[in-house]
Amino acid sequence: MANDLTSQVLDALSESNEPMLTASIFPSVPSATVKSALDRLGSREMISYKTIDREEAVLTDEASGIVAEGSHEARVFEAVRKAVEGLKIADLPGLVGKESAKVGQGKAFKEGWIKKDKDVLRANTESIQDITRQQLQTIHDQRTHPDPKVLADLRKRKLVTMQKVISFKVTKGPKYAPEFVKEETDLTAEMLANGSWKTVHLKPYNFKSKGALTPSGALHPLNKVRHEFRQIFFEMGFEEMPTNRFVETGFWNFDALFVPQQHPARDLQDTFYISDPSTADKPRKDPETPMHLANGTSLGSAQKETKSEDYEEYWNNVREVHQNGKYGSIGYRYPWKEDESLRLVLRTHTTAISTYVLHKLAAFPRPARYFSIDRVFRNETVDATHLAEFHQVEGVIADFGLTLGGLIGFMEVFFAKMGIHKLRFKPAYNPYTEPSMEIFGFHEGLDKWVEIGNSGMFRPEMLEPMGLPKDMRVYGWGLSLERPTMIKYGVKNIRELLGHKVDLNFVESNPAVRLERD
Repeated sequence: MANDLTSQVLDALSESNEPMLTASIFPSVPSATVKSALDRLGSREMISYKTIDREEAVLTDEASGIVAEGSHEARVFEAVRKAVEGLKIADLPGLVGKESAKVGQGKAFKEGWIKKDKDVLRANTESIQDITRQQLQTIHDQRTHPDPKVLADLRKRKLVTMQKVISFKVTKGPKYAPEFVKEETDLTAEMLANGSWKTVHLKPYNFKSKGALTPSGALHPLNKVRHEFRQIFFEMGFEEMPTNRFVETGFWNFDALFVPQQHPARDLQDTFYISDPSTADKPRKDPETPMHLANGTSLGSAQKETKSEDYEEYWNNVREVHQNGKYGSIGYRYPWKEDESLRLVLRTHTTAISTYVLHKLAAFPRPARYFSIDRVFRNETVDATHLAEFHQVEGVIADFGLTLGGLIGFMEVFFAKMGIHKLRFKPAYNPYTEPSMEIFGFHEGLDKWVEIGNSGMFRPEMLEPMGLPKDMRVYGWGLSLERPTMIKYGVKNIRELLGHKVDLNFVESNPAVRLERD
């Protein structure tokens, strides 16, 4: 079809030097077929063309019937007018049809064309003007209507639909010719033998054409941003903690962090509890899971220990600090329940992993820096900014003589590596940190301050039951991975970034991200 159309395009252009509109010359030919022919001619500079996009009004089947036979109300009036002595209401559907009787009768009354005399309809005027038919006739002829209000009303009545139409404005090119000469794409042995290669038109190579895309895998935007965060942590001398336990006990997820068993975060409406099995054993030494540095070397199995890890003592210390108070704290003074501590939950934060690693650090107390980036779960109401699962970025620094001022200074250095230089700190409350601070950064694009993280210094009630020295302090801070990713990629709905609604084209087409770090 495209081959035939190329000749027709050249013929149409030969009749005049004026630009040609394909919509008027080839009204019934699909735009894709027209474009194929134009591209073929355009690649040889025989023509040039511009694409014209516009919306046209198209009549529905009902509207086409109105153009042919008149509007419903006009047909009702005509039937009533022809009945000299009036028309019984019951006889109307048999003359104009049920649909026209139902719709047209009310409109004819509204226009004052007919009146009701008991069960008989009588004409109220000699003649009428069928405005609806005239309006639809105009749209049928012109594919639009000069009055936008009329067009909107007809669309509301479902008599007209809008349809996108693509047409082309075509002009002669520098190499225009009235006939299309076929070009050979291959130089054959036969051409060389008979000498026809000297006279045939060979199609030139198009060195600017793009090859077919090769299907390949692509990193998810979250993984791209995660990689950037990992590089920042490794540059600052951090070790990556193992985060392979999505399911934790209430002990590691809450109790060891000095979160009371009556805390709202432990309610069913905030936490996902496992039903089978519902509980686990008491804390015990697990198989060694190595931690990693930037160069991929493992630290966990080679870590020097000066004392054994006594999990039973740790268990008793945590219970005592909750129930009666210890280490200079009065505790929460409530009856601590062992069963509640052993309940299995989907971890609500990666701080449960930090607690586990800090307890292992107590066997060989020394300055250390740890980080983790992994998935956590909350029983949240899903909306544009919240999911029941998301990723948490967490950092922990353990050292002697740390102060709150040092934490603020480190946060300024850390977030500067992400390109965030304006920070504010607001006092906050966390059960396991004191003092605690919310971190706000100034977002240049939004031109406002936005919360970007939470931080604090772990409480003695959390650290000393592990066996860490009294003069050792630990910084902790965290933020979500999704928020900076949404900002970097311009995503407004988190469900478009994580979950079953993610568009694979979005994953494949987005470039690698680079945080604007110093």
